Amino acid sequence: MTDKPMPLKAMIENATPLHRRRITVTTYPVTDHRVVVEGELLDERLVEIYRHWDSKPRSIGPVHGLIVRLLVGSYPITILDAEAQMPTVPNDLCRDADTSVKKVIGTQIRAGYSEHIRDLIGGTSGCTHLTHLVVVMGPPALHGFWTLYAQSPRPAPKSLEEVEGLEYLINSCHLWQEGGSYLNELKQIIAEQAKPEK
Repeated sequence: MTDKPMPLKAMIENATPLHRRRITVTTYPVTDHRVVVEGELLDERLVEIYRHWDSKPRSIGPVHGLIVRLLVGSYPITILDAEAQMPTVPNDLCRDADTSVKKVIGTQIRAGYSEHIRDLIGGTSGCTHLTHLVVVMGPPALHGFWTLYAQSPRPAPKSLEEVEGLEYLINSCHLWQEGGSYLNELKQIIAEQAKPEK
């Protein structure tokens, strides 16, 4: 008979945390039916440590504080401009990578977005943390853009092909799997709405 494993939540109830990463992404409306998506990544060291290569102590506090802003618009939904700030970095040389985000201009936010961003600004081409932030900002950028357009009522679609942005959603997760119950329900709703009134 094997012991039942302890739930992970129980393992950390009385533990002192070591590190915390917070990422926030906020979308703002701007002119010409576009949005600015602002992402912020904050890494905090929550205990004192010693650098492994020279045993120098490192204190509690922020390690990374990065901000990326993307201008998003057009259709297909595209990054039209980009800028980055790196107010908190572990080494001043990290700031040399802040202009790497300009390489993402022209990128469409659709299937393959994450891999494309990593190819453009990952590795020695940029900063790992900046790259991670831009990758994470993709889905919220879509949500923000769609929220901008959803503030005004529009005519109901007459077919699935008329649903804007659907190509970004199909097979993006369990809910939106092709042939799944949610997509079938959506098809049924559209078909019902398209029927002429008696």
